[in-house]
Amino acid sequence: MERFRVDGFDEFVAARWSALLHVARLLTGGDRQRAEDLVQEALVKLWFVWPKIAEQAPEAYVRTVLVRMAARSARRRWWGERPVGELPDLPGPGDLSSAVAERSRLEAALAQLPPRQRAAVVLRYCEDLPESQVAHALGCPVGTARSHASRGVARLRRILSGTVGAVG
Repeated sequence: MERFRVDGFDEFVAARWSALLHVARLLTGGDRQRAEDLVQEALVKLWFVWPKIAEQAPEAYVRTVLVRMAARSARRRWWGERPVGELPDLPGPGDLSSAVAERSRLEAALAQLPPRQRAAVVLRYCEDLPESQVAHALGCPVGTARSHASRGVARLRRILSGTVGAVG
């Protein structure tokens, strides 16, 4: 393959893989396998436009692709087999169980949000992006992105407090 295409691409992937996987995992409601698939597909799309995007904003491009692909894949009814992510309780070094339980609880709550609300909450509060970048990634006006994030946070609060109502 032509050498100009890979200049900087490998370094970008190595530097941002973990962060992109974290975002994808939150966007998919904690499903690590789906998240890995999303990141890989997004990076393939980035590869093809790398010469045009490399000097501009490759991370914003990948983030937008992730959000759109996660929303599209969330519409699927069936995902086939779903591996179990929890192993039986085993004694281990240190007590991380409360932190893991809290993270799992948050991921389960995020999974209950509609895809656009989930994306807005993840990008705004987990990725700490400004509202304008969240709007760009969602492909909507800033006010709409702000509304998605606000409604998503309100629904998360209801879910986490155990008072989920029909309105959301």
